[in-house]
Amino acid sequence: MVSESGISSWKSPSNIAIVKYWGKHGIQLPKNPSISFTLNECTTSTQISWVKGSGKLEFVFEGKSNSTFYGKIEKYLSLLQDEMPFLVKYDLTIESSNSFPHSAGIASSASSMSALALCLVSMEEKIVGKCKDFFRRSNFLARLGSGSACRSLYGGATSWGISDLSGSSDEYAIPVDIHPIFETFHDAVVIVDAGEKSVSSRAGHNLMNGHLFASVRYDQAHANLKRTHKALVDGDIEQFGNVLEEEALTLHAMMMTSNPSYLLMRPNTISVIEKIRSFRNKTGTPIFFTLDAGPNIHILYPDSVKDTVKTFIENDLCAFAAEGRVIYDRIGKGPQKIR
Repeated sequence: MVSESGISSWKSPSNIAIVKYWGKHGIQLPKNPSISFTLNECTTSTQISWVKGSGKLEFVFEGKSNSTFYGKIEKYLSLLQDEMPFLVKYDLTIESSNSFPHSAGIASSASSMSALALCLVSMEEKIVGKCKDFFRRSNFLARLGSGSACRSLYGGATSWGISDLSGSSDEYAIPVDIHPIFETFHDAVVIVDAGEKSVSSRAGHNLMNGHLFASVRYDQAHANLKRTHKALVDGDIEQFGNVLEEEALTLHAMMMTSNPSYLLMRPNTISVIEKIRSFRNKTGTPIFFTLDAGPNIHILYPDSVKDTVKTFIENDLCAFAAEGRVIYDRIGKGPQKIR
């Protein structure tokens, strides 16, 4: 019997890329493969309520209407008409909220679009019937909303994009086995600037088209994915850290050498990087940094040094953070079904 109404709800995490995807083609397909850690605390919780109707949409973010997000959701659902033709026969109410501040330097599109995709596939199963692979289906649909969102469908480490890894694809992400030491890793985010970025990630991806260094960058990403995968399997923290930081700085180098060029790092971003390097050199503590497409610093480190690193952050880095804000997270196990 076809469901006349129902509710589905999921909580899905954000992720932090180790090897960055920058540049895309087609419908949300990557120009190079990437690999990321799935986070635990930085999540989006989304609920879809549906009832037979004419395809009306209501969207509420953290208890309030949000016209910007509404437009993005409406465009996404329109994109899914061929994949999910049943959607036009239902009125949808979508309610969403984040466990972390929007524009906090954490990929909110990854957590929000993955949570929404999971809810949609749960809805699809109740209306159309069980699909062959629930998470592969959700993964594929999440990518259509946000490329990085497909990397949030599995816990631990996840890779997206065609590479030497078995089962890799541009259409969806795959889980990656990692050494137990990396399962204990933490991610502390120093919020240097919580404001909106001057150049969106979407615009940044587009600027890779015709970029002078694009082909070299894509070759580097393939090589770094091999290095990262080996480090993750072997438990080689030093090699992992080397690639992590190289990728972060290369990402921002692509921005600074695009046409037109732009700069998302801030003076305090550089100050935090220098403090981290100095602390690591003096103490030998395995602490490493990365950045997404923004000014805020992600600090990655194993659980064995968490107290040492927290003291360092509070004593040496909080002064460079906006209102002293630091978000403490760790590697997580992936999405959770709420209802």
